[in-house]
Amino acid sequence: MTTPAQLDERYGRGPRRRLPMIVGGAIAVAAIGVFGWWTVQGSANTVDVTDRGFDLTDAHTVTVSFQISAPADRPVHCILEAQDVEFGIVGWKVIDYPASSQRARAFTERIPVVGEATTGLVNSCWVS
Repeated sequence: MTTPAQLDERYGRGPRRRLPMIVGGAIAVAAIGVFGWWTVQGSANTVDVTDRGFDLTDAHTVTVSFQISAPADRPVHCILEAQDVEFGIVGWKVIDYPASSQRARAFTERIPVVGEATTGLVNSCWVS
């Protein structure tokens, strides 16, 4: 006849199996919490850019209009580009915007070019 203790031993039940399960569960919960926090922090620092248009002002200048949505009270930095017909960069500019209490702001910037440009755009923006 098989006793309950023998059954517990055979099928891995008992107090010595609980501790590793508890430790493993605690590690899994902690890892999920860390990855969740990284996700929230990463999305809190994103900058959304909406191109509103460009104007080929003259042979040496492209004007770019755009809107940014960024976290309030954080400085924003943007890279603007002017490109030629083959998507080569013929002008670029890095712009630093001071922190503002407004989340969404619109800007118009001039980019000096060294060749014939066919478009102007915002390459990327980030907060610091």
